[in-house]
Amino acid sequence: MRKRITLLIEDRIRFPNWRIRIIVIRMRQFRFCALLLASLSQLAPATALTAHAAEPVAATPQTEQPAPKDPVGDLFDSLKKERDAKKARVIATEIVGEWSDSGSPTINLLMKWAEEASDEKRSAAAYDFLDQAIFLDPDFAGAWYRRAMVHLADGDTRKAMADLNSTLEKEPRFFPALSGLANILESSERNETAMKVWERYLALYPADKDAQKEMSELSEKLAGTRS
Repeated sequence: MRKRITLLIEDRIRFPNWRIRIIVIRMRQFRFCALLLASLSQLAPATALTAHAAEPVAATPQTEQPAPKDPVGDLFDSLKKERDAKKARVIATEIVGEWSDSGSPTINLLMKWAEEASDEKRSAAAYDFLDQAIFLDPDFAGAWYRRAMVHLADGDTRKAMADLNSTLEKEPRFFPALSGLANILESSERNETAMKVWERYLALYPADKDAQKEMSELSEKLAGTRS
């Protein structure tokens, strides 16, 4: 009994802080694991980024957009070849019909209201509707042409010419605008310039008998002034 007590005392003397030592060892192990996990968590995003950076990025294939189809291109080809005045007029009317559609229901409605207002001599209302149409789609040549006709009906040839030129900027083949411009130029005795405009017109619409007559009379007039 004394021997056992002695051994217990010796053990306690030899290992007086054994519980504390175990706790310290476990805490050190815990700290080491925590530091290891923290280091790995910091390395993981960098490793992932490096892996992604190393992977080649597949280029997105560029698909070529088809060029927009010219709705009146084929009609103009037919118009230039047609020599029969009646058949040519049918083609010309079809081209103008294509041009009258803006592609926007709102603008088409504004154009309809503007035409009605113009027919009823309500110029202010017509201008308002056309201004709105041009604001919504500045590239719609039909609105510029229609406003030019309202200016012309009001006797304002300067503004009419400005809008006709804008029409031709949007659509150089807009032959009604060429006809209107040529008539204004003739009325102001700018006959040589008017002649060039009629030439442009007939290059697009060669079977137009009225345009042929206008150009013939203008040519004779110019010949008389030169002689």
